[in-house]
Amino acid sequence: MLKGIKLRLYPNKIQQNQLEQMFGNDRFVWNQMLAMMNERYQNNKDLPFLGKFKLNYLLKPLKKEYPFLKNSDSSSLQVVNEFLTQSWKNFFQDKTGQIGKPRFHSRKYLKKSYTGKSIIKTAGKRYLKIPKLGYVKTSKTGVLQNTKIKRYTVLLEPTGKYYLSLQVEISEPEKYSLTGKQVGIDVGVADLAILSNGLKYPSFNSSYFEKKAKIWQKKYSRRRHLVKLLVLQNKNKRVLCPRSLESFANWQKAQKSKAKYQAKAANQRRDYLHKLTTHLVKQYDVIAIEDLKTKNLQKNHHLAKSIANASWRMFRQMLEYKCEWYGKKLIAVDPKNTSRICSKCGYNSGAKPLEIREWTCSKWSGTDHGNKLSSVS
Repeated sequence: MLKGIKLRLYPNKIQQNQLEQMFGNDRFVWNQMLAMMNERYQNNKDLPFLGKFKLNYLLKPLKKEYPFLKNSDSSSLQVVNEFLTQSWKNFFQDKTGQIGKPRFHSRKYLKKSYTGKSIIKTAGKRYLKIPKLGYVKTSKTGVLQNTKIKRYTVLLEPTGKYYLSLQVEISEPEKYSLTGKQVGIDVGVADLAILSNGLKYPSFNSSYFEKKAKIWQKKYSRRRHLVKLLVLQNKNKRVLCPRSLESFANWQKAQKSKAKYQAKAANQRRDYLHKLTTHLVKQYDVIAIEDLKTKNLQKNHHLAKSIANASWRMFRQMLEYKCEWYGKKLIAVDPKNTSRICSKCGYNSGAKPLEIREWTCSKWSGTDHGNKLSSVS
C-alpha cells in the first residue's frame, strides 16, 4: 500500500545552492525537450509520438553538451521526461478542447521542486542521505521505519522552507474494530459536516490567517510597485551599477510573511480535517455522503470562497482512503432532491432557496431541518 510522508529539510548554504541548480536543471531539460517536440510536431504532425524512453536516450548527448546537468540526480531528469510525455498524452487524448499543449517553464513563476526515484538512506535520527546532496538534516526519520521509498520530491515553498515529500510503500494498517453504526453526512459551509443523527461539526475558521495574509498582501503589492519604479529610474538614468528587483529585500520579506500565514491556514485546516475524518471512520462502519461536483458549485461566486475554505473535496478524499485503509465502507449518494424530500414519508416539496433551513411537511405536518434532511435522505 502506498502512503505519502512529508518531512522538513534543513539544508546548509552549499546544499541550498545545489538545490537551486537542480531546480534549474529540471526546468532546463523540460524546456529543451519541449522545444524539440514542438518543432517536430509543427514540421510533421503525422510523425510517431516520442515516449519517455525515447526522450531518456536524448539525455546522454544533452549532458555532454551541457555538463552542468550532471549535477542533478539522473532519475530526476528522467521524471521530467515522464511528466512531459504525460502532458502531451493529455493534450492528444482530450476531446473537450480544455487542455492545451505543454508550456515552457519560467524561472520566475515556476514552483521550485524536483522529483527523483533514486535510493534515499536514513543516517541516524535526524539525517537523510539524498543523491547528489549528501547528508541533509531533517525533522525526523522514525516515520520511515519499515517503509520502502518509491519516489521523492524536494521542494522549496514560498515561505522559504524546504520539504521532502515521499511516496512510500507500507504494509496494510490494522483495521479498526466494527461498531455496527451507520451514518449519512451532508456537507455545508457554516457546518462542514451535518450527520443524520443530528451531530454537527463546524468548518475550519481561517478568518484570522486570512486577515493577516491580506495585510501582508497589501504591503507586498505596494513595496514591489515602489521597487519596480526604482529599477526603472536606475535604468533610465543609466546608472553604472543598477540594482535588480531581487536585490531589494523589503518586498521579498512581505511576500514570505504573506505566504507564512497562508501556509499556517492550510496546515491547520488539513490537520482539522485529518482529526475529523479519523474520528468518523473510527465511529461508523458505513458512511454515506453526497456525490457533489465541487467544481460546478464553485462557479457560484457568492459561495466559492466559503466552499474553498470548507475544503469539501479534501474532506471527501480523506474519507475515501481512510475507509479503504481501515476496513470501513463509504457510499457516494446522488445529491438530487436530497434537500427536498421528507426523511419520514418521502414527499418531494420542491425547490427551496438557500435561506430555508427547515420546512414543514404538508403530508404529515412534521418539521424537517434542511441540512439534516440531506444527510438522512
